[in-house]
Amino acid sequence: MHNGFLSISEIINKEPGFEKLRKVIKQHDVISGFHRLFPDLKKIAIPVKIEKKVLYIKVQNAAWRSELKFNQETMIEKINKFYEEEIIKTIRLQS
Repeated sequence: MHNGFLSISEIINKEPGFEKLRKVIKQHDVISGFHRLFPDLKKIAIPVKIEKKVLYIKVQNAAWRSELKFNQETMIEKINKFYEEEIIKTIRLQS
């Protein structure tokens, strides 16, 4: 912008005091955008929350939980690569 004024988004994205807010926004974006990254999982997996870099996912049944557990590292890499930072360290699958 001009005349020394900053937009609200510029302030939120740059000011150190908004670090927690930026973190919450990114976590919400991971949850709400999960099925855009993994459209095939729409009918079997529902992201629930992120706490301390752990993504909790509710899974339809034990068979799918095993399948997703096998692909967990790939999913973590895809999420972190998409957001260009380590947002997720591990995934916890719940039935």
